[in-house]
Amino acid sequence: MGIIATLVLGLIAGALAKLVMPGEQGGGIFVTMLLGVVGSFVGSFIGSALLNKPVTGFNLGSIALSVLGALIVLAIWGFIKGRSARV
Repeated sequence: MGIIATLVLGLIAGALAKLVMPGEQGGGIFVTMLLGVVGSFVGSFIGSALLNKPVTGFNLGSIALSVLGALIVLAIWGFIKGRSARV
């Protein structure tokens, strides 16, 4: 899948991940969407490395892997932002 398609899929995955994991990750919707783009790349890595099923385009499996990656990145971001807020 090309870089542009991964970026668009990441924006969609970031929005979907924010719907699934609402809360205080901080940064607003734009940061969430950027984290979704990073999560899309993480999901693509997970899919190709662990499941031997890379993100291949706009299909249900690719969207699910991208949202999974975005959820992982959002959880890490929330943990980091929560920790820095307490210091």
